[in-house]
Order: sequence, then structure tokens, then C-alpha cells
Amino acid sequence: MSLVVTISGSPSAASRTQALAAHVGLAIAARGFEVEALNVRDLPAEDLLCSRPDSPALQRAVGLVERARGVVISTPVYKASYTGVLKTFLDLLPQFGLGGKVVLPLVTGGTLAHVLAIDYALRPVLSSLGAQHVVGGLFILDRLLEWRPGGGLDVNPEIGERLAHTVADFVTSLHRHDAPAA
Repeated sequence: MSLVVTISGSPSAASRTQALAAHVGLAIAARGFEVEALNVRDLPAEDLLCSRPDSPALQRAVGLVERARGVVISTPVYKASYTGVLKTFLDLLPQFGLGGKVVLPLVTGGTLAHVLAIDYALRPVLSSLGAQHVVGGLFILDRLLEWRPGGGLDVNPEIGERLAHTVADFVTSLHRHDAPAA
């Protein structure tokens, strides 16, 4: 069974972005993949900021990404780009830390003015890290993601169908590029 890692780059504990990553992770797991979640904000801040690759927590996180066949990267948009905490983590990956992997970028934001954050901010970094294939990804307005009473996430039907197609494209790409991870 291939491993898929969902990485949430939200610095917030109560995050729609993290809930979206969990929602997508469940959808991918339902298709027969092993899914592990990585919330960057849960990593030791000092180790991230001081770039300590020998930190046991960072070694575990980077090792998880190394073992993965696919990576889902979710981030809210802050000031027209992905979060600094996500950038700090991506900077800790080896030069080709996404080599041989299929990557799905998901971005949440409060306004359509940030819809191009995937293509202009996130995709170039993912490509420079050697991703084998970066699927189209999806930008989702915050207002289309609602907290479910008792936990979980309700995705507005306006975007739910597009999200389902995006996840299906990611899974299809994983099967198409089904070779051992680099």
C-alpha cells in the first residue's frame, strides 16, 4: 500500500485548512492508500526556525515525506502567499525532497484575489523540490468550508464536486506514476 502524507501548513490550531487536509486524507484512504497527517505547527518551533535537521521531531517529519509516494500540501493564504511555517518546513527538505512524488496543492483563502497563489507562489517551490508531478490543485474560499457540530468539516456543494474531481485526479496520477519513490 502506497503512503500519502497530508501536510497542513496552517499555524492555527482551529484551522479550516487542517480540517480540509484531514477531509482529503480520509477520501484518499478510502481509495486504498495509507495516509499519515503532518501538521507543521506541531513541530518544535525552535527546531524549525533554527533549521535543526538533527532534531528527532524534524527527522521523523522529513522521513515521513521521504517514504511517501504522494504528498498533499494544504495552506491558507497569508499576504498573497502560503504560510511562513510551511515555507520553513519545505526549506528543511533536501534539494530534491519531493523527487519521485505526486503532489496535490490545496490552498484556502478569504478572497478570490488569492486564487493564483498556487501557481505563482506554491507550485514553483514544489517543482524546485523535484516533484515528479504536481496535479492542478485547488483554491477554496474559506466561506465554502464549514465546521461540523461535533467536529469535522462540511464542504459546500459549490466546491465539493471540484474537490472530489481534484482528489480523483491526484489518485489517478498516483496510479499512473506508480513507481517506487526516489
